[in-house]
Amino acid sequence: MVKIKTVSARPPLRFFLMHPARLVACGFGSGLSPFAPGTVGTLFGWGSFVLMRPWLSDIELLLLIAVAFVGGVVAVHKTGQDLGVCDHGSIVWDEIVPFWLVLVFCPPGWLWQGAAFLLFRLFDIVKPQPARYFDEQVKNGFGVMCDDLVAAGYAVLVLAIARFLLS
Repeated sequence: MVKIKTVSARPPLRFFLMHPARLVACGFGSGLSPFAPGTVGTLFGWGSFVLMRPWLSDIELLLLIAVAFVGGVVAVHKTGQDLGVCDHGSIVWDEIVPFWLVLVFCPPGWLWQGAAFLLFRLFDIVKPQPARYFDEQVKNGFGVMCDDLVAAGYAVLVLAIARFLLS
């Protein structure tokens, strides 16, 4: 098994191709961006959601998100162990899956989706409680996935309030 020796190193693509969990955790390569990998991973999530949306009902999307979340806990945990740090910058599955959840509950339209993207990134970066708790205290795949799930919840809440106020 190949492990990265320093946590600051950006792993090469071949590292992620050596195990399916690593490929998933890095968002199929989107986490390898040298600039803002979390943002690039979220953009990948947005694009993949747009491709899936016409083919899946809300229930099917929610089921997919639940399965992707549970699988993500495992993939992110394994990849974090292999990299030597549980929330390495190249791990972006934790951005992708929770952002899908935001988009399921987002009002239709590109403007709303753009607002959803900005809100999700804001809450993911700022990490209001309890997101900060998961980020700082739960050092495993579950904690990595949950801090972004909380950010998604905050984004959905703000979008719902905005929609209510604008209607």
